[in-house]
This record gives sequence, C-alpha cells and structure tokens, in this order.
Amino acid sequence: MASIFTKIINGEIPSYKIAEDENHYAFLDINPVAKAHTLVVPKKEVDYIFDINDAALGALVIFAKRVAKAMEKSVECKRIGIAVIGLEVPHAHIHLIPLNSESDIDFKKAKLQLSPEEFKQIAENISKNFE
Repeated sequence: MASIFTKIINGEIPSYKIAEDENHYAFLDINPVAKAHTLVVPKKEVDYIFDINDAALGALVIFAKRVAKAMEKSVECKRIGIAVIGLEVPHAHIHLIPLNSESDIDFKKAKLQLSPEEFKQIAENISKNFE
C-alpha cells in the first residue's frame, strides 16, 4: 500500500508544494513545529533513509539544500535545521525547520495552527525563491 507521502506526490492528497523535480518532492508539513517546516521526500518510496542508495541519497540531500536556501530567503530565521526521524511515516523524508533557537526543532512541543491561507502564502513565498 502506498504511503501518505506517495499519495501526496501522486496528487491523491493535496499538499502545499514548495518544489519538485523528477526524483524529489518538497512540501509544507501540515503539523509544523515552526512556520515553514518543510518535508523533502524522494519520489521513490523507500522506508528507511539509509536504505537509499548512495547516489540517490546524495541527490536527495542536494535537493533539500536547494529547498533550505529558498527557505532562508523567505522566512526570518538564523538557520535551517535538518532532522531525519523516520518513525512516523514509512517513506524516507527530511524535515527542514527554520531555527532561531534550539527549541524550534523540538518535536514534542505543540504544533502550530496555521490557516490554509497562511500555508498557501508560505509555500508560494518559498517556491518563488527556489532555484
């Protein structure tokens, strides 16, 4: 059965898309720990990030870097943090999170509640800065 991320990539579930290429897809996390919290996934469904072959893993990280650079131009923050947890969805993914302090990447804290309009505006702002 396809993961929720595969369904998002295939357009079966809507998302706030940031960027896409032939092998990768980036979109806003709908349960963000910080404004503009973004997920970067390979289009090929692989459960565990370290099961991705070296070339594909390198390409995923390079794509995530491009997304992070677009985020830096779009969101006020000191850095973009990166996290790979991999327990909640059986599809490898990278979390990119704008940081102003270490607590901004705390997954145990309450999730932000954003309106659809806020999500749409954030996605548009980051997307226009994606190169």
